[in-house]
Parts: sequence; C-alpha cells; structure tokens
Amino acid sequence: MLWRTEQTYRMWARRFAEFIRPRSPFAAGGEEVADFLTAMAVEFRASPATQRQALNALVFFLQEGLRREVGELDFRRSAARKRVPTVLSRAECTRLFEAITGSNRLMAETMYGAGLRLMELLRLRVHHLDFERRQLKVYSGKGDKDRLTILPDSVIPRLKEQLAQAKAWFEADRAAGLPGVWVPEGLERKWPQAGTDWQWQWVFPSRELAADPASGVKRRHHVLDGTFQNAVRAAAVKAQIDKRVTPHVLRHSFATHLLEAGTDIRTVQDLLGHESVETTQIYTHVMQKPGLGVRSPLDMGRVES
Repeated sequence: MLWRTEQTYRMWARRFAEFIRPRSPFAAGGEEVADFLTAMAVEFRASPATQRQALNALVFFLQEGLRREVGELDFRRSAARKRVPTVLSRAECTRLFEAITGSNRLMAETMYGAGLRLMELLRLRVHHLDFERRQLKVYSGKGDKDRLTILPDSVIPRLKEQLAQAKAWFEADRAAGLPGVWVPEGLERKWPQAGTDWQWQWVFPSRELAADPASGVKRRHHVLDGTFQNAVRAAAVKAQIDKRVTPHVLRHSFATHLLEAGTDIRTVQDLLGHESVETTQIYTHVMQKPGLGVRSPLDMGRVES
C-alpha cells in the first residue's frame, strides 16, 4: 500500500485499541468493530467517508493483521450531510496566483487548470505530461483509477522549464550514485532500475533529499504536501481573500468555472474522475448563475402597479 494509506490504517488501529481498552485487539471481533463505528456516527459525528475509511482499515487490521474473522457487521451509519464547496471567482484565482512565488505558483496553476487533487499534483511524473496532445495523465488516482484531463496551454512553457530544473537534479543524483525515486512495488519488482529512469522522475521534486519512511533509503521525494498547503494559505492572506482557501479549493473552482462556461456536466465528471455524476452536481449549487443563467427577480426591474 502507499505510505499514506499505511499511516491512515495504523492510526485507525490505534484509535480502535484505545476505544476497547482494557480489552486487547487480539480478543476483539466484529461486535467491537461495530460498537466503534457506531460511536463514530453518534458521538463523534464522523462523515460517511470517514466512517467507511475506518471500516476498511479495521477489517484489514483484524483479518489480515490478526487473522480474526470479522463477520457480519451491524452498526449505525453516519448520516450524509451535504457540504457546499468553497469556490473562488476567476478574479480571486488571479489574485491568488499573483501572490504565490516560485514553483508553488506553477503548481497552483496546474492544479487549477487540470482539476487535480493535491496528491495527484504532487505525484506527477515526467511521463504523465503529454505536451503534444495537451493532456495530463493521472495514474492511480482516488479509488486507484486512471484518467486523462486537460493540460493548460498557458502552463506548458513553464512546465518545460520546471522539467529542465528537475533534470539537472536528476543528473546530479545519478552522478552521485543516489538511489532512484520511489516507484510502485509491482514495477520495482519487474523493473528494479525504474526509479533511476528519467520518465519516472517527479515533476515537482523536493530540493532536499530525505529518508524513505518505509525503507529508510535516502532519496529524492516530491514536494511535501504541507509545504504547498502552507504556500497556498499564505498567498490567500496576502491576496486578501476572505475565504477558507486550501489547495482543494482550486479543484472546486476548476469544476465550477467549467460548468459556468457551459461545459457538459458529464465531461466535467470525467475530467474530475468522479464515479457518479451526482458527486459532480454539487458544483451546480455554487455556480455564479445557477439554473442555466436564470436571473434573480430582484434584478429584473420593478413592475409598475
């Protein structure tokens, strides 16, 4: 599994162990898991997505880790709550980008211009960029799904400059005999030298080397998520945007602006990688002119009596 998934699963295992204390997880079964999931819904008001994540982690923990059968689970499901996404106007996006410096601006514009999730942006590799076809390939996105999305023309020259910088670091790393970048385990088994091949390098590599959290090997990783998140938040303050701005807001803005421009919702669904069009429909609630451009009656002028 990906390192972030391992971290998440360990976190849920620890929380479950604390919940059933003083009983040991080795003595736990489906009933204890169901009690924990019910408490998440009733006491902690967890979202359905968080509850599903905990369910997957604990079933994996008990069945694969402790070799205990969980069986049928009867628990209280978290209530689905509709959340209206935060969306920036086009002018606010421009102000935000102007307030970001260096490669962080290119990352922000690429994330917005292609509708990427945060980790999809950070995990971009050289072969994911197709300059000739103006396409960006997302591999192993949410749900381990692949998709194609837009590669904005306006970022292509700067992406080529970014790759030139990344290649300089790549060649220096090869000259120094450093290990290659991390690649999926299946690929590493089939092609052990893949991490030292140029096409598998990160588009946005970190300036500093760091120890791989899983293997301990010191190598070059991609830019840390926290570093980019902090840059976006600081830029929002500098741009005087009075909204809660995170990198994911750029993805929300991408979808909303496409719908406002008349793009078919099924096309937006494909570009975002949503399983269901119902997920994409949430952006119709925050469009500048929802309802296909219907005007408010207040803006239609007064009617003489």
